[in-house]
Amino acid sequence: MKKCDLQYILVEKKQINKFKASYESVLNYGTITVEHNDLVLFRLHWENVAMNLMLNDRQDKNEKENRKDCMNSEQSKEGKEHMDVRLKYCLAYVLHTSGTTGTPKIVRVPHACILPNVQHFRILFDITQEDVLFLASPLTFDPSIVEIFVALSSGASLLIVPTSVKVLPSKLAAVLFSHHKVTVLQATPTLLRRFGSQLIKSTVLSANTSLRVLALGGEAFPSLTVLNSWREEGNKTQIFNIYGITEVSSWATFYRIPEDILNCTLKCELPVQLGCPLFETVVEVRDTNGFTIQEGSGQVFLGGKNRVCFLDDEVTVPLGTMRATGDFVTVKDGEIFFLGRKDSQIKRHGKRLNTELVQQVAEQLQQVETCAVTWYNQEKLILFIVPKENLVKDYIFKELQKHLPNHAIPDELVFIDTLPFTSHGKMDVSELNKIYLDYLNSKPENKLHGKEELWEKLQYLWKSILSLSEDALKVPDESLFSNIGGDSLKSIRLLFEIERLVGTSVPGLLEVILSSSLSEIYNHILQTVFMDEDQTFSKSNSKKRKLSDITQEEAIEKPSHQKSVLPLNGDNEINACIALSRGSQIFSLSMARFLTKSGDHPLACSSELIAQTNILNFKSLNPSVLTGQPKDLCCVAKVSEEEKPMMGPKKMEFCVRWRSDTGKCVDASPLVVVDADKSSATVYIGSHSHRMKAVDLYSGKMKWEQLLGDRIESSACVSKCGNFITVGCYNGLVYVLQSNNGEKYWVFTTEDAVKSSPTLDPTTGLLYIGSHDQHVYALDIYKKKCVWKLKCEGTVFSSPCLSLIPHHLYCATLRGVLLAVKPATGNVIWKHSCGKPLFSSPRCFQEYVCIGCVDGNLLCFTHLGEQVWQFSSGGPIFSSPCISATEKEVFFGSHDCFIYCCDMSGHLQWKCETTSRVYATPFAFHHHNRSSETLLAAASTDGKLWIFESRSGQLQGVYELPGEVFSSPVVWESMLIIGCRNNYIYCLDLLCNNKK
Repeated sequence: MKKCDLQYILVEKKQINKFKASYESVLNYGTITVEHNDLVLFRLHWENVAMNLMLNDRQDKNEKENRKDCMNSEQSKEGKEHMDVRLKYCLAYVLHTSGTTGTPKIVRVPHACILPNVQHFRILFDITQEDVLFLASPLTFDPSIVEIFVALSSGASLLIVPTSVKVLPSKLAAVLFSHHKVTVLQATPTLLRRFGSQLIKSTVLSANTSLRVLALGGEAFPSLTVLNSWREEGNKTQIFNIYGITEVSSWATFYRIPEDILNCTLKCELPVQLGCPLFETVVEVRDTNGFTIQEGSGQVFLGGKNRVCFLDDEVTVPLGTMRATGDFVTVKDGEIFFLGRKDSQIKRHGKRLNTELVQQVAEQLQQVETCAVTWYNQEKLILFIVPKENLVKDYIFKELQKHLPNHAIPDELVFIDTLPFTSHGKMDVSELNKIYLDYLNSKPENKLHGKEELWEKLQYLWKSILSLSEDALKVPDESLFSNIGGDSLKSIRLLFEIERLVGTSVPGLLEVILSSSLSEIYNHILQTVFMDEDQTFSKSNSKKRKLSDITQEEAIEKPSHQKSVLPLNGDNEINACIALSRGSQIFSLSMARFLTKSGDHPLACSSELIAQTNILNFKSLNPSVLTGQPKDLCCVAKVSEEEKPMMGPKKMEFCVRWRSDTGKCVDASPLVVVDADKSSATVYIGSHSHRMKAVDLYSGKMKWEQLLGDRIESSACVSKCGNFITVGCYNGLVYVLQSNNGEKYWVFTTEDAVKSSPTLDPTTGLLYIGSHDQHVYALDIYKKKCVWKLKCEGTVFSSPCLSLIPHHLYCATLRGVLLAVKPATGNVIWKHSCGKPLFSSPRCFQEYVCIGCVDGNLLCFTHLGEQVWQFSSGGPIFSSPCISATEKEVFFGSHDCFIYCCDMSGHLQWKCETTSRVYATPFAFHHHNRSSETLLAAASTDGKLWIFESRSGQLQGVYELPGEVFSSPVVWESMLIIGCRNNYIYCLDLLCNNKK
């Protein structure tokens, strides 16, 4: 600053302390400061630091003498002179480059460097006192110097407008051309593009515009076809392409577009040349070896005897220094044509690509107002389009494919309202990247929420990338990518699109795309994306026969020939017991027998069953009856990283009663069946190891284990007689096992994986279960037959739910459809499209049916299909609702890491934060030692188990399992049973902590 004899400096307020500490001696007396917004103006006093600089001056003098000797020696040898920054009146101004087109630099500009620009533009644009020039560039951008001094040295007017006007294209156009009649405009192409093609044609380049000269520079010049489309017939504006770099401030070349080209009505694909050097400027094109070339492609170098600036710490620079620009051009017949910047040259799909080529081609499309291209994270080519009208992305892709090579086709199109630009008027690449990131985050429908969507979107990508006819509604399963126009470049694009769709990398997918059929590609994605929980998944299992080809005999492996003493009609020798499953679903088999034997119609007796079941829900766990109304609370209980609750002391502790190894991950939820006299109880649960286990609840001893055909995520269901356990399997089979020994009694075949859990109709004994083959089945296990099957609108992942009054079966699909079905016939009563996938299972009670959706909403419907309310959480809901015994509260978890409690009007009662996402369904229960409280058990995916007081949300205790948890807890008496992804089933004793 001293060398520049700087007198004033603007400092940001947040940098004041640092500035004062560094330059205390300059500010130690008589400091003048003027504050404005976030800036402070300081006046500097260099007299105070004269002594401090004396030694430096001596050192500089010695260095200068040494340098002078060296210079004289060099000059004698090479005849070169140097420009010295320390010479008095050398510098005109100092600025910093933004780094948008290279590495940020400090550029100190001598008068001798910038003066030729001012002199030449006065002559080139024929500036007079009648002209009005617009100061389009900010003072931090060197073209502003040319604009200012061309006007001042010619006696012309200089129009300066506030930034708030610059950012409003329509208002700026009115100010420039209606109010002040601007005659000379020097601007970046981005600034011009922001007006939009219609406003440019009607105002900026209209037939009667005041604009006499338009000089575009700082960025690649628009194509001639686009330029012609911007001009209204009869327009006489002189249009120039000007080119230069800040390191050789400011402009270096100019080219006036000939009138015959501007007035040509034919489409012109020729690029615009850079033209001739400005005064005192030398332009060279050098090849990669640094040699000047007269024909061919190379990099531009700029300089001249006095066209020299000082960069960063340079003190002296040889006159005539040539600076590399980073811009590539081609020289043909003595003319120089711009190809693009070095940082616009990318390597994509193994080939070099200039991203500006994509922009030029896209901008020539009639429906495109203007556009920009970014190389997002150096991996995705994104085309941003400001459309003239409503456009379909498929149309743009097809048009681009006509004019661009495969490696230049963008990965994604993003429609925006206007192009963002920097304070220098150039394209704001960082803002475009932010827009794209916001676009990704705001488009959940562009991401995959389930397997059933994958097949549809995979076909769409297949047709789009291979440019297949849209008339073909379905692509044949056995289609081979390479046989129908696919090549390595298109396969890479397909790979990128699939990985973007599923949100993760898919190892080995590229090889599969190039060598396998569409169905095999689909299966490969399923096995790596949807089955990645099973870390030991073998590739030998990756190719299977169609599920419809698996026979029941093969699935059973060894036919069962044991003599069965079990009833086949479901009416005799019923095992009186109680069955508990996730979401506080509790069912008494003795009541089912009473209803069946009495011959009552389901509709007449179901209310009694509902009432008794709800009482049983809590009476079986605690003899006291739940009474009273829920408090009107809106409490948020948060847990710190140390797992200490913010509200109250922990009142519940955990102790592992037993654990049982299944061999692989346990995602299924337990089924607990307790004998009527409570003398024995059994836990039934399956795992990824293909094993279905029966474990004694009290001791943890295994009663039996059965190996099924594939991994098990379906939770088991007990039959009406209590003698059978039914469970779904990934191989598309539904297994009916004898509850006492695990022997296979019957196997039913679906057409795809079964993750859905069965539901029992206690009035008929039918079992209802969904499949990924998009069907729901009603099975009579006693007659070993399918009573009916219903084709649903999408894959059925969740479990059906039965209501007895009215007698409805509710089913949900991953396509977002909730259906009410007649349980006896399978006929659809009503359906509702939720718009987003439904992983959550529906839960019904006396008046309503509730279900969670991946859009974060808990939806509530009447039994007639009318939506009553919806409650919004902060993330997708995979957890199924848990209804309290009084039917006054509903509990559920969300991916936003919260457990929620709502009343039956959809109003939040409380929410409690966990430490991870919640997939599992909560379980409401009474602890036998704490009969006055209703508790809620929940699990988060990080393996933590949470116990809350259900009415207030107060945290009672936390326990961490040694693995992830997707299983839902079930509580009986004081025991909590749950599966874990560390391969174990856990039974934990819930112990009351009475310490205060």
